[in-house]
Amino acid sequence: MKSEQHHKRWNEIKTNDSWAIFKIMGEFVNGYEKLSKIGPCVSIFGSARTKPDNKYYKLAEEIAKKIVDHGYGVITGGGPGIMEAGNKGAHIGGGTSVGLNIELPFEQHDNPYIDSDKSLDFDYFFVRKVMFVKYSQGFVVMPGGFGTLDEMFEALTLIQTNKIEKFPIILVGTEFWEGLLDWVKSTLLGKFNNISEKDLDLIHVVDSAEEVLQILDTFYKEFRLSPNF
Repeated sequence: MKSEQHHKRWNEIKTNDSWAIFKIMGEFVNGYEKLSKIGPCVSIFGSARTKPDNKYYKLAEEIAKKIVDHGYGVITGGGPGIMEAGNKGAHIGGGTSVGLNIELPFEQHDNPYIDSDKSLDFDYFFVRKVMFVKYSQGFVVMPGGFGTLDEMFEALTLIQTNKIEKFPIILVGTEFWEGLLDWVKSTLLGKFNNISEKDLDLIHVVDSAEEVLQILDTFYKEFRLSPNF
């Protein structure tokens, strides 16, 4: 009897999975249609928990304003904290301010600084991540948590394996990132030889908005602006 119940339940799951494909496809189509019209953008990642009086909130806002001053748009995850700071800086600078929102049981709600016609909602993290990677001309990674690290390492992996075009990955805040980078150099590279030394060249570590823009502008004097795949 239990075997029959398990079999029935398994068939129900497979049916639901099949229908979910259409919802996933819809998210991809909507994302591609909207973001392909926006133009060159830089993504800003960081913690949703960072408060407006935090120095990294203020720095993210400054960086975003300078990014739009240099002709790029800004894409964030659309939520509070560093994401809000990125959209706020773009909004104050009069530039393109995009938010790729996702519904979460805590933390996430869209912020008021996203352009009204450039706010997209996603149910699937993996679809949202594709949009970041496809349409970003650079990643500015502020201090954050697991989600921030996930985005950073996904981009590094795709560039390292030549699945997407190379673009700048800029980590902001030496005090935050130096422990992780020391481990990457001493353990991943040095002790276990699990990456190559040239992989470290994919990462820039800075502490100011001016350094972020210098890296972006220098890179795109040599490489063209275009979707990454």
